[in-house]
Amino acid sequence: MPGADKTVLITGARAPVALHLARLLDGAGRRVILADTPAWPIAAASKACARYHRLPPPRFEPEAYAEAVEALIRSEGIELVIPTCEEVFHLAMAWRGRAMLARLFAPGIELLAEVHNKHAFIRLAERLGLAVPETVLLQSTADVQAVRGRSRELVFKPVWSRFASHVLLRPTPDFLDAIAPSPAMPWVAQRFVDGEEISAYAVARTGRLKALALYRSLYRAGRGAGIFFERVEDQAARELVERIVAATAWTGQISFDLMHQPDGRVLPLECNPRAVSGLHFFRDAARFADAVLEDGPEVAPDVTTPQTVRLAMWIYGLPAALRSGGLGHFRTAMREGQELLDWPGDPAPVKAQWAALAEIAAVAWRQGISLQAASTRDIEWNGLDDLLEV
Repeated sequence: MPGADKTVLITGARAPVALHLARLLDGAGRRVILADTPAWPIAAASKACARYHRLPPPRFEPEAYAEAVEALIRSEGIELVIPTCEEVFHLAMAWRGRAMLARLFAPGIELLAEVHNKHAFIRLAERLGLAVPETVLLQSTADVQAVRGRSRELVFKPVWSRFASHVLLRPTPDFLDAIAPSPAMPWVAQRFVDGEEISAYAVARTGRLKALALYRSLYRAGRGAGIFFERVEDQAARELVERIVAATAWTGQISFDLMHQPDGRVLPLECNPRAVSGLHFFRDAARFADAVLEDGPEVAPDVTTPQTVRLAMWIYGLPAALRSGGLGHFRTAMREGQELLDWPGDPAPVKAQWAALAEIAAVAWRQGISLQAASTRDIEWNGLDDLLEV
């Protein structure tokens, strides 16, 4: 990979992290092609985007998606493909079944699926000698009954999920009646861990850490994705991330939800093998690209100001502040946070977010689902069984 990769394809153009990555690589002299399913993703409006290509929805049309990506690689002379969202799983499947002309900046599908699976990831961390919270696999109503009596000590969540969707946090036993896990759609029951939650965004190459940002989310879209976040430093968290990427010889982006306990230990909760908001703490394009693409020294975050998406704060943060009586803290956050979509000389994506939101809202209305669910509906990866059923 060193010395090449002049034309890069970034997928998942709907995501702010795809926009940010495009700006970084464009600023480092790469030609950046963007691709995704929506008609109006925010990243397509950026000056960093040399060209945008619409693709078939990979969750529903995997073969058409793979064919379109293969054709795109040929037509644009792409040397490296960098996924940013859950399309990484669909791309890994395409790479397994085809002789693609570009490199995929991600591990193979087997490792991706292992760390994305909320039970398998904990077992992996356990094999590496890391302290982990008790995590029980639930594949039947009998499994649920076995832990029903201590439900107030546990967190219940589907093995395949994102944005904390469907999470039951220390529920009373009667709430478990709504859970119907199966081998095809398993859940986990994980011991509730008290402490400070830390998110980690990392980039690695063959097991060597090339970039790492640790942060905490002060405001979220519901229980899910952070929309206002600030950096933190935590040596135990760094060591945990280093240990996992080294043991798996990881290449690509990888993210973790961690819990810093009062005794100083850090426990892994789950893993997302994709980009997350920690990427926004990097703005030095040359140093980032040198570390990630040219195998230069590890790059540290160069942004210290809290990062936010103000539109999301108005949609999710303000109602949460009104419910909790935290309007003063909300005002302070809006005053101190830096709009992560802002970039010198590239104002169009800020306006483009309205068209992107309208497109997602239309999907949500047609499908009768939430905005968050609509934002990833066509790229979600819920295991091979889900792929075969749609």
